[in-house]
Amino acid sequence: MRCRICGGNMQQRVTDLPFKLGDRSIVIVRDLPVTQCATCEEYVLAHSVMQQVERILSTTGQHAEIEVVRYAA
Repeated sequence: MRCRICGGNMQQRVTDLPFKLGDRSIVIVRDLPVTQCATCEEYVLAHSVMQQVERILSTTGQHAEIEVVRYAA
């Protein structure tokens, strides 16, 4: 698979990504499986992974300034 931004090679990897929930709330999801460009670091989440992330985000505290949760498929 080629990167849609730079044309580089996309590779499967596990990383941590931040998601902003509101003006002052950020959730970092750890150990998230992504397809990421080796050149520019652009990433793509599979539909099933994004559905799980949405479930995780819906159960986190909206009032926490920052929260770290682990992805579990």
